[in-house]
Amino acid sequence: MNATVSEDIHVKAEIRGRVGCITLNRPKALNALSLAMIRDITQTLLAWKDDHTVLAVVVRGMGKEGPFGAFCAGGDIRFFHQAALAGNPELDDFFTEEYALNHLVHTYPKPYIALMDGIVMGGGMGISQGASLRIVTERSKLAMPETNIGLFPDVGGGYFLSRCRGHLGEYLALTGLVLSGQDAMAAGLADGYIDSGRLPGLWTSLEKTPFENGASVERWCASHLSTAATPVPWPAKEVDRVFSQPDMQHVMGTLENTDSDWARSTAATLRQRSPLMLHVVLEQIRRARGMGLADDLRMERDMVYRCFHLRPGAASETVEGIRALAVDKDHAPKWNPSRIEDVKPANVAAFFESPWTADTHPLKALG
Repeated sequence: MNATVSEDIHVKAEIRGRVGCITLNRPKALNALSLAMIRDITQTLLAWKDDHTVLAVVVRGMGKEGPFGAFCAGGDIRFFHQAALAGNPELDDFFTEEYALNHLVHTYPKPYIALMDGIVMGGGMGISQGASLRIVTERSKLAMPETNIGLFPDVGGGYFLSRCRGHLGEYLALTGLVLSGQDAMAAGLADGYIDSGRLPGLWTSLEKTPFENGASVERWCASHLSTAATPVPWPAKEVDRVFSQPDMQHVMGTLENTDSDWARSTAATLRQRSPLMLHVVLEQIRRARGMGLADDLRMERDMVYRCFHLRPGAASETVEGIRALAVDKDHAPKWNPSRIEDVKPANVAAFFESPWTADTHPLKALG
């Protein structure tokens, strides 16, 4: 087991007993993923995949007060902004390697257990939704909020959101709704609940318990969890009625002709999002519903390329969205087009045209 690790090591990997333990260690940034972190996690998982002394992998985040309290707030969007404006090729590397890591998590041959305490958004969902056991707490806040920055729910978001019950996936993808731990379980995006105060004890027990195999590690963790279902806070029938509509104009029309607080607040939320990306995201979820994981990730790799290269530099909807939210923080993005009703089908279709052939695609090797 490793000795004390300095703060500048953003991914701490150690074998405790027979369990591989990964700690995301960038608490001041809520463990937002950098390219270096993605590479470190990938290398660690690949090394442990073939290491017979490692039976299972458990992943957690470091909070500002100590272990736990934050899992991962997503990708480093400030880096996206700087890299896009500078034409930095590491931006392309970031997404290629992140999506390959997402695929590795989903297809990992050993139990992979995610302790999703605190904020779990965007890229944090990408390294937890493929886990064989997804554990939440009373502090968990899960979301795919990308439409707020002119992006789309990537990292396999098309795959895992489209598999939510009914048309819940469209609702979560378009609005970026933040889910509590219990909400996430009801949505099928978490497997079990534990009080956050019990996490340190569970983590310590991994080293001291004489596990026979990977399945026994997963059973041990699962034995600490509650799986009791709670009622969903959204009107499920209304969600299905609204978000099964054929396009964004019909979604908005249905919401704005519905007399309920939920419909009004949902419509107001969507009116703040990027009109272009709302159309793109609705198409993404619909396409992904019929795709396997690898094909979905390849489609999302095409889409994210288009986000930064269809309209390069400051003209990118994503660059503008990040500017407004995280750089200038004026919360007044100048979306183009500015209205949902002004988005043309050709604008949407362009995001789904791959810039690569099947043989040259950066994710061609995904199984």
